[in-house]
Amino acid sequence: MVSQISQTFENGQQHALVAINSHIVLTYWKVGQYIVEYEQNGNDRAKYGSKLIATLSKDLTLLHGRGFSISNLKRMRQFYLEFTIGAKPSHQLQLIENKSVNEALKNHGSIIAAPSRVLSWSHYIELLKIDDPLERGFYEKQAIIENWSIPQLIRQKKSSLYLRLAASRDKEGILKLAREGNRIEKPADLIRDPAVFDFLEVPEPYQISESDIESRIISRLQQFLLEMGKGFAFVGRQYRITLGNRPHYIDLVFYHYILKCFVLIDLKRENADYQDVGQMNMYLGYFETEENNQGDNPPVGILLAREKDDIEVEYAMHNVSSQLFVSKYQLYLPQKEKLKELIERLF
Repeated sequence: MVSQISQTFENGQQHALVAINSHIVLTYWKVGQYIVEYEQNGNDRAKYGSKLIATLSKDLTLLHGRGFSISNLKRMRQFYLEFTIGAKPSHQLQLIENKSVNEALKNHGSIIAAPSRVLSWSHYIELLKIDDPLERGFYEKQAIIENWSIPQLIRQKKSSLYLRLAASRDKEGILKLAREGNRIEKPADLIRDPAVFDFLEVPEPYQISESDIESRIISRLQQFLLEMGKGFAFVGRQYRITLGNRPHYIDLVFYHYILKCFVLIDLKRENADYQDVGQMNMYLGYFETEENNQGDNPPVGILLAREKDDIEVEYAMHNVSSQLFVSKYQLYLPQKEKLKELIERLF
């Protein structure tokens, strides 16, 4: 009885928090709407000008206390402008001051949608710091899909997750990424090239072995799974298989509960070559034959290397399983500007 009552109480608390959060988000959006609509009245805007927000802040703080600072009211105004429900009237486009936002809306159609009631106001404060509406749309959708906390959202922004995923897509793929997030529907959706392992905290310049990288990943497994994305369940480290009376060890083995398949990962301190591809292909054959259970899909193999030669990899992968991928990882945060340049060439 104690257990049942406790569970019911905790569920009730959680539902109450979700409901409160939902009302707060909608309330702040409405406050932003009132401010924008008031500004659209020419006489009032001329009368108050830049003092409108400051005056509102003073009056509302006297009435309601904290929560209506100048910076917060500016965020609420921006919140309404960036997350407007339905089609965008022309006057709303004119109110968006950021040129890149305006251009994106004109060129690619409306991607702004109603704010989600799943995310908190703190999530939206972080999202509003992103100027590009495509990038902002991605992080909003992905935060919902993967249930990111605020620190997790901040970390993914710092690691340029959107730019890393977008860099490997065409124009339509980038727009889909912004509208829907990164949904895992096929093995290729698991790949993040490069993967960023800044959370391993390897001193620069690094001198670290594959086993050390592996050990650091295991000790920071939660951060590693956040980087790899939703759906991974840890199975084992240095997973032993025996072929021809010889033992072989796979660095990391996971089960992906969305794709319903094993995911085998081998870490390479430097370059991944044709021998590594052949070895991983052998592991995939073994797992599909010996380890798969009824209902499991073919396993996926990922070689994570510090470097890769695209031409060598292309030849090494000739007629090899389409479930095998070679991807790069880096131990430090990527250079955001270079990733942006790659994407801007498509638009």
